[in-house]
Amino acid sequence: MRFPFGTRSETANAPLAPLVAVIGSDGAGKTTVAAHLCSTLAGEGAVYAYLGLGTGTLGLKIQAWPLIGPAVSRRLAAKATQARTKGQKIPGALTALVIYGFSLLRLRRFKRMQAQRKASAIVICDRYPQVEVPGFYDGPGLNASVPTGRFTAWLAKRELAMYQRMVSHRPTLVIRLNIDAQTAFARKPDHNLSLLEQKVRATATLRFNDAHIIDVDASQSLERVQAICMQLTRQLLINPQEPGAQAMKPGL
Repeated sequence: MRFPFGTRSETANAPLAPLVAVIGSDGAGKTTVAAHLCSTLAGEGAVYAYLGLGTGTLGLKIQAWPLIGPAVSRRLAAKATQARTKGQKIPGALTALVIYGFSLLRLRRFKRMQAQRKASAIVICDRYPQVEVPGFYDGPGLNASVPTGRFTAWLAKRELAMYQRMVSHRPTLVIRLNIDAQTAFARKPDHNLSLLEQKVRATATLRFNDAHIIDVDASQSLERVQAICMQLTRQLLINPQEPGAQAMKPGL
């Protein structure tokens, strides 16, 4: 039997580089921090992996379409909100297919990241999939709302299994960037404050299959946050068996 990342024996025996996943709400600086770590450590074999969907950038491109762009963007945003809201119904098979397609894109990026772990010293990952909070925050997109038929239910079941397989591969270290909603909104004023508040609350609940997590206060200056994360990552390069456990106290 084949698995998405090879056979069980291949996955178990293949030497993999340490994986640092940088996670946090919008405005916490995860992309900036991950890119800084990777560029600084590139000479030591670090590579960057993005496991988001890029839907925000896509939405901005659609909004820029002449005449119809803003209306199309608003309609798509409304359908996406409905699909990720607990208790709501998934708005049709077409929407479900689009969401499932984005999950396939994430799976493709995840496979590429796993391949990078076999050819590099360390992988710095911007975001990481999870199954604890469905509907948003890099979780399965079809499992918060209610399927409207057999086809959407089938897609939701397949998508959840896809995410469960990805989550079974735990990061060596998760750097969790913590920030309050008001600070995040000040940094990202174009974002929805209510959604930012949901993401901030969700951040503290994520466990990533009991991966090793170190909390960093992302409301500090960017320079301070980058220095803390660099110290954690360098320690991991020196001793992959002890991913920053004693590097500094949680919440710094």
